Amino acid sequence: MSHVATGAMPIGELLAYHAKGDPDRPAVTHEDVTTSYAELDAQSNWKARQLASLGVAQGDVVTLAIPNGIEFFETAFGVWKLGATVNIVSSKLPAAELRAIVGLARSKLVIGEEHARLDEFPFLLVGTPPDKDVTAAPLPSKIAPRWKIHTSGGSTGRPKLIVDKKAGVHDFSQQTRVQMAGDTVLNPGPLYHNAPFVISFQCLFSGGHLVEMGKFDPLRALELIDRYKVNWVNFVPTMMNRIWRLPAEERNRYDLSSLRMVVHMASVCPQWLKQAWIDWLGPHRILEIYGGTELLGGTTITGDEWLAHKGSVGRVQPGFRMRILDEEGKECPAGEVGEIYFLPDRGSNTTYEYIGADAKSVDGWQTYGDLGHVDEEGYLYIADRRTDMIVSGGANIFPAEVEAALDEHADVQSSIVIGLPDPDLGQRTHAIVQVANEARPRTDDEALRSFLATRLVRYKIPRTFEFTTQNLRDDAGKARRSQLRDERIARTTP
Repeated sequence: MSHVATGAMPIGELLAYHAKGDPDRPAVTHEDVTTSYAELDAQSNWKARQLASLGVAQGDVVTLAIPNGIEFFETAFGVWKLGATVNIVSSKLPAAELRAIVGLARSKLVIGEEHARLDEFPFLLVGTPPDKDVTAAPLPSKIAPRWKIHTSGGSTGRPKLIVDKKAGVHDFSQQTRVQMAGDTVLNPGPLYHNAPFVISFQCLFSGGHLVEMGKFDPLRALELIDRYKVNWVNFVPTMMNRIWRLPAEERNRYDLSSLRMVVHMASVCPQWLKQAWIDWLGPHRILEIYGGTELLGGTTITGDEWLAHKGSVGRVQPGFRMRILDEEGKECPAGEVGEIYFLPDRGSNTTYEYIGADAKSVDGWQTYGDLGHVDEEGYLYIADRRTDMIVSGGANIFPAEVEAALDEHADVQSSIVIGLPDPDLGQRTHAIVQVANEARPRTDDEALRSFLATRLVRYKIPRTFEFTTQNLRDDAGKARRSQLRDERIARTTP
């Protein structure tokens, strides 16, 4: 194993390693059932042999369209024990989208529910037990050349695969600033999104106890933190908002003293909401991270730093460099909005590769597509994604800013702001607003316009509104903004 760095171990061996000293050590709790490290290791050995019997070998790709739950974890570890790579997708993905992803990934096998069965690809139905004669004994050690492949979120066009260039090994010396050995972590997010996936498995790699929610519910999240003495959790702003909207007596009923850190990421957190959480839990327990699946670079900011730089997502993380560039590729001065570019110290394209797309690059520097500016101290402030920016009557409008103001309204559960074609303005700002049934009679266009008038300059206030009781964002805080826009344009096109 000389090719494995000192202090590193193949990720397929980690369950057995942690079980060796304490077989009953809790690994995953889901629906109040706790699976130990020894049990999860045995189950993933069975799964690995089942997958091997279906032709999966070292270097292959296996697509997981599996809902959050214990089978997801035993299957992922089973894939890694064979030295293969997991390709994670939503268990609800439409067949056409799944087919395109599986084709790009050249998957050896698709594992999912019946609707994920594709005639042209080998398939294993979730819940299918291995043959009775399959043993749970350890397998020969193997390392996946790439540990995971995720798909880009929110796109309705051609799929894009993001291949993590890291091999299937875990280096115990590389501790993060949040994950401590043996921590209890709550996962409230869908595992097909990168952050919940990485955080959940880093917890297990380090011998921690993962409390898996399955599906997010604000009150249950607090209950689980209390019951299992959770040390840290990753929320997206949508979840933070749903928890904050709970009646104060319900929110404060639970003991959150075990909670060392709330980490939030994935979308811009409205300032009022972040301030509310800082006031509730204290600034030392709030950490924000900005970055992306490609690991081009990112920023972090503590609650204490944020109080001195309100609205910022922090300074660039060690190991990376950051620049703000205008449309001509020139560096923007402090305070001027441009596109945010990163470069790893190890060089361009050292962290990931795309399948099905080409990266936008300026002299090796690459971007997630977000706009923002830095202040004189190098703190970054996100404006919005370039593709989401609305140009109305020559004025630039950033949907995230309008959504943050809308979401501050007591009756608004979530909102999505898009630009629709307008013969006069070029684009008009249109707001899709999620409200509860009981709030609908008192929450109309005029009520929201009056509310926004105290928070936004007039040209930023949406020209039109529509109301829904359906969730606009998933549990990872993601929304298919371009799909919502296209659907509304199609309705008005003759």
